[in-house]
Amino acid sequence: MPMPSKRRSVLVHSSVETYTPPDTSSASEDEGSLRRQGRITSTPFQSHSNVEPWLNRVIQGSSTSSSASSTSSHPGGKPAAASNTATATTAATVLADLMAHTQLDNHSAPPDVTTGLVEHLHHERPQVASVRGVPRGYNSSILETADGVPVNSRVSSKIQQLLNTLKRPKRPPLKEFFVDDFEELLEVQRPDPNQPKPEGNQMNVLKGEPLGVVTNWPPSLLAALQRWGSTQPKAPCLTALDTTGKAIYTLTYGKLWSRSLKLAYTLLNKLTTKNEPLLKPGDRVALVFPNSDPVMFMVAFYGCLLAEVIPVPIEVPLTRKDAGSQQIGFLLGSCGVTLALTTDACQKGLPKAQTGEVVTFKGWPRLIWFVIDGKHLAKPTKDWHPQVRDASAEIAYIEYKTSKEGSTVGITISHASMLAHCHALTQACGYSEAETLTNVLDFKRDAGLWHGVLTSVMNRMHVISIPYALMKVNPLSWIQKVCSYKARVALVKSRDMHWSLLAQRDQRDVSLSSLRMLIVADGANPWSISSCDAFLNVFQSRGLRPEVICPCASSSEALTVAIRRPPELGGPPPGKAVLSMNCLSFGVIRVDTEEKLSVLTVQDVGQIMPGANVCVVKVDGTPYLCKADEVGEICVNSGATGMAYFGLLGITRNVFEAIPVTAAGVPVSDQPFTRTGLLGFVGPDYLVFVVGKLDGLMTVSGRRHNADDVVATALAVEPMKFVYRGRIAVFSVTVLHDDRIVLVAEQRPDASEEDSFQWMSRVLQAIDSIHQVGVYCLALVPANTLPKAPLGGIHISETKQRFLEGALHPCNVLMCPHTCVTNLPKPRQKQPDVGPASMIVGNLVAGKRIAQASGRDVTQLEDNDQARKFLYLADVLQWRAQTTPDHPLFLLLNSKGTVASTASCIQLHKRAERVAVALMEKGRLNVGDHVALVYPPGVDLIATFYGCLYAGCIPITVRPPHPQNLATTLPTVKMIVEVSKSACILTTQAIMKLLKSKEAATAVDIKTWPTILDTDDMPKKKLASIFRPTSPDMLAYLDFSVSTTGILAGVKMSHAATSALCRSIKLQCELYPSRQIAICLDPYCGLGFALWCLCSVYSGHQSILVPPLELESNVSLWLSAVSQYKVRVTFCSYSVMEMCTKGLGTQTDVLRMKGVNLSCVRTCMVVAEERPRITLTQSFSKLFKDLGLSARAVSTTFGCRVNVAVCLQGTAGPDPTTVYVDMRALRHDRVRLVERGSPHSLPLMESGKILPGVKVIIAHTETKGPLGDSHLGEIWVSSPHNATGYYTVYGEEALHADHFTARLSFGDTQTVWARTGYLGFLRRTELTDASGERHDALYVVGSLDETLELRGMRYHPIDIETSVIRAHKSIAECAVFTWTNLLVVVVELEGSEQEALDLVALVTNVVLEEHYLIVGVVVIVDPGVIPINSRGEKQRMHLRDGFLADQLDPIYVAYNM
Repeated sequence: MPMPSKRRSVLVHSSVETYTPPDTSSASEDEGSLRRQGRITSTPFQSHSNVEPWLNRVIQGSSTSSSASSTSSHPGGKPAAASNTATATTAATVLADLMAHTQLDNHSAPPDVTTGLVEHLHHERPQVASVRGVPRGYNSSILETADGVPVNSRVSSKIQQLLNTLKRPKRPPLKEFFVDDFEELLEVQRPDPNQPKPEGNQMNVLKGEPLGVVTNWPPSLLAALQRWGSTQPKAPCLTALDTTGKAIYTLTYGKLWSRSLKLAYTLLNKLTTKNEPLLKPGDRVALVFPNSDPVMFMVAFYGCLLAEVIPVPIEVPLTRKDAGSQQIGFLLGSCGVTLALTTDACQKGLPKAQTGEVVTFKGWPRLIWFVIDGKHLAKPTKDWHPQVRDASAEIAYIEYKTSKEGSTVGITISHASMLAHCHALTQACGYSEAETLTNVLDFKRDAGLWHGVLTSVMNRMHVISIPYALMKVNPLSWIQKVCSYKARVALVKSRDMHWSLLAQRDQRDVSLSSLRMLIVADGANPWSISSCDAFLNVFQSRGLRPEVICPCASSSEALTVAIRRPPELGGPPPGKAVLSMNCLSFGVIRVDTEEKLSVLTVQDVGQIMPGANVCVVKVDGTPYLCKADEVGEICVNSGATGMAYFGLLGITRNVFEAIPVTAAGVPVSDQPFTRTGLLGFVGPDYLVFVVGKLDGLMTVSGRRHNADDVVATALAVEPMKFVYRGRIAVFSVTVLHDDRIVLVAEQRPDASEEDSFQWMSRVLQAIDSIHQVGVYCLALVPANTLPKAPLGGIHISETKQRFLEGALHPCNVLMCPHTCVTNLPKPRQKQPDVGPASMIVGNLVAGKRIAQASGRDVTQLEDNDQARKFLYLADVLQWRAQTTPDHPLFLLLNSKGTVASTASCIQLHKRAERVAVALMEKGRLNVGDHVALVYPPGVDLIATFYGCLYAGCIPITVRPPHPQNLATTLPTVKMIVEVSKSACILTTQAIMKLLKSKEAATAVDIKTWPTILDTDDMPKKKLASIFRPTSPDMLAYLDFSVSTTGILAGVKMSHAATSALCRSIKLQCELYPSRQIAICLDPYCGLGFALWCLCSVYSGHQSILVPPLELESNVSLWLSAVSQYKVRVTFCSYSVMEMCTKGLGTQTDVLRMKGVNLSCVRTCMVVAEERPRITLTQSFSKLFKDLGLSARAVSTTFGCRVNVAVCLQGTAGPDPTTVYVDMRALRHDRVRLVERGSPHSLPLMESGKILPGVKVIIAHTETKGPLGDSHLGEIWVSSPHNATGYYTVYGEEALHADHFTARLSFGDTQTVWARTGYLGFLRRTELTDASGERHDALYVVGSLDETLELRGMRYHPIDIETSVIRAHKSIAECAVFTWTNLLVVVVELEGSEQEALDLVALVTNVVLEEHYLIVGVVVIVDPGVIPINSRGEKQRMHLRDGFLADQLDPIYVAYNM
């Protein structure tokens, strides 16, 4: 049975009414009708469109609307979609009746309606209606009876019970139970039904004219050279020009022969290593010659052939970082090259090491450099004669080629192919002896080598070689040379014609009438036709005949593929095709009219070569022959093609040994064909047309576009005004499973910002209207900065590499992902009317546990300490002062690691009394007044806290303002003092001065401070009586903090909650008076405050206090203290852990020398209100493992505003577990566990163990119903130490009324819970806890307020940020938020500003790839702009406000269109 293409929720997604006939039946009819449905058919459905007929089929003869479809699923496969649509009655009733009534033919086992049936392929086996398919990963728990019916009785009985309760009448009908199983699938481009399709007949193999038999044709190229060298030694072979155009040297055939002999003799006899000859026949040798020295190159090439070694011509490496140079090195290494031949001048110019030797270039093998100038060559002895063999299948030379991906391969050409190719070219071009040819092309490879070095020698021609450097200075030089040498043939590229047009105005007296052939080597380029036409227009009046222009097509693998014949050989007239661009993108040829913009005009490249067979095959997959009107890859079979890619057997087979087949699969020939990499077709008169190259092919959502065509379109938008020297690169990058087009252009140095944006938007419009394709990224770089290919063109693969690595350094970028990316998954449709009950039923039916867990039961735990009898911390302190007066409670360390102050029980008690007296007498405060304590971290803060309790006042701890940063820190202090309605501020003298200073007056109104008392020297007075609260529910203190979303919230902590909190922590961490713990946390709110101020007094243990601020001057302070005091339990914050990881990364050895040893630590807990930062904790553990820190020691805690300590690892219990969840499922609030390392996996670490007395449940954020284990929901907590409410949430009181008194909407509706505002999930692990029960782990995923709702899904900013930070080495930090419905990504750039724009594309790519989201705005800022609070959490809302108020001073803001 075919699988459905989408998994769907059990509930049909669109409303039921559209699929069901009006319901008239009652339940009783229902049963009867169901009985009539003997077998229930099941058909998977792909999409909404075919649901209706499917449902109607299922309902067969029934008059009712209730139908149940069956589901079948193969073992381990995806469940097929099951859809239950019932309106009048509940699905559960239907199920129950089905169980009772469905008649099962020829099958004895009772139906089991539990988790779906595994279908076995019995004959005629009926499909049993079931609830849903087997969920993934569930097979292990399904047992099967002999008949193959799964048994899972536990679930069955539960469901049976459930069904019985649901059958009771007079209840409002329950919406069908709901299991959300939405799969996020990328859209697959459906082919357009109206797209053009090829209609022609299948093409036949095209046969070229036979190779003519020539009398006295030499048996090999070397034989020809020997003949001319001895019979015509004075005949000119090659004339070299300098950069002024003067002829500097003419090589004769005699000289070429004698110097090649000398070189061959020297190579074979004079080069030795350890008395062994360096070279053996067949060895490969690199030829490194500049483009200005064709003479030496020719000697080297023929010298190698005579010595029977294989020349590998390559470019001269100029710097260690040449574009593509590393790949050339790889080629040389794989060819086993050890010797490089070069000229004296060239060798002097190569970069040298200090030893004076040529440096080894990056990725190159070690080479011996040999200079072949005359004085280094030895004269052959009289008896030495080279063997001039007949042409054989041995390798003659290797030509390199760079592929689309940038890898360099060597193509081997045999002696026989070389000879056959010379023969074919001679015949096709009608070459004759002693003709003159001017060559502008690179003579080391391709057409420049074939015509100007090989075929010319075959025919004793005279070549005038025009160096690229001369063309740069004087683009007309080639025309002048044709004129002065009366050349018969000229070999050029279309750009040479183009540049000479621009320069021709100053030249009146040139004549091109001597030319019989103007070979255009890149005739296959889309812009060659316009160059040819324009050139003819201008030069026809100077003697150029139109029929002389001969475009040709060639490829490195197949050498010359086709060439237009010169007029005297009488070929067919030239052809021109005007083709529809749109049809071409579907690979179909349709002739169009020139008036349209969206057409491609191409010229023919003549006929195929003599002696060759040619066919056109499909580009992808098996090489089937194309139809006559279909574009495909041209393939050639002849004696004159390359043999192989050197050393690469696999890709050689694909390219050099293709066997084209007919539609029926019959091979067209027993000879293999060579794929040319050219895309084209055969037109009328058997003329070959080329419309693109495989290397430049970009397949965007199923349509093919050619990079060259896109370049041509971009160049047509006023090129000379804006683009520097027409330098544009177009390539595609794969993002989100499709090719995306990137266009990079060099802009002229004088272009303004205005110009560039205008040009960019016009290019986008032009490409969109002509090619009907969107450009993903358009980047402009400064002139002359793109990597260059050897002859000055753009090195495309290197440009692409730099783009992807973020090393292109553009000066302008425009990204248009919104228009290009069309394959995003459909936005998620929320279920509008799924109630909590249907979810519960859905979970039960799916066999999922309802997610709830609790810590140990406090009532059962006896702790033998007197302290637990005390409900009030003030009483505990007095009791300790009496029973153990000198027991030390607190040690405060300063930055040097020495003890700054201490407090024993009695000292703390006495200081608290003094504070209480001061409050009453000096401050004249009443019981219940609020007091703000503004102190640096220290013992004073603790003493004044207990002083407030003694006096019956309510303390509020406040972080003091930062003297260097009053403008931002003082308003927060002022706000807390005002919002908490503090009647008095207690502080130190120094801070008191600061609060009243002139600087403070600029930040806040200092006249409105309440009474400020300093506690530096208080009178020693005894307190008359210590205040006793009348009830434990009275307020003990207020805890104020600013959330990451920027909301200031104070929570009320009663005396009962305070002592319950201390007791829970005491039990979890096993704290006794004999223990010591080290705390490196801020003492102002949350768990940090509780550990710092409350716990030591309650449990009697000694706290070593390390203020985090001191770490700024001494990073190792905390760890040294832990080691020195041999602390077993320590607490820190993420910012402290990060400071240690970054600041001590390289100093672990120094610390070890100082004797720091962390093996004493049993547990180190990070106090946090966020998802555990697993990478940070892991790197901390790894880093300090060397100092004895156990890998198991580090864990995290979780607390929040409503309950400051929900989880805490403590000293006993199983180690924290880590799971990997599917990030895509999380966006849908589902938890799907996956293997480590699988795509889209996200590691989550458990946030410590749930504290004693704490109960946790996971609730749905909207329906407030309980959720199953597999769902992500809000963490709700119930415990004696929950806060009793907000004192005030600044500005948002009404919204948060239910945070402390929430009740479930279904199930246990009695318990009162507090909503934490954090999303998470529970999971029952295989581990057991102390009581022997299986341990339930709580995983915190993130704050609900911070989540981003995009495309109907829920994203956690941290996940997107993690991806972004990985995208480039210079991204230091990142924060994301939404603005309207755009995703804004702010990145801090840690590097040079020229890298800023590189980040835009990389950020957009990574977010698309990993999160299926399109970034709307990328903001690049300096390091430190993203605000971070004292807990080390990003303040994204502050950042958002700064962005909207335009206060970020960004380096660059990119608005992705």
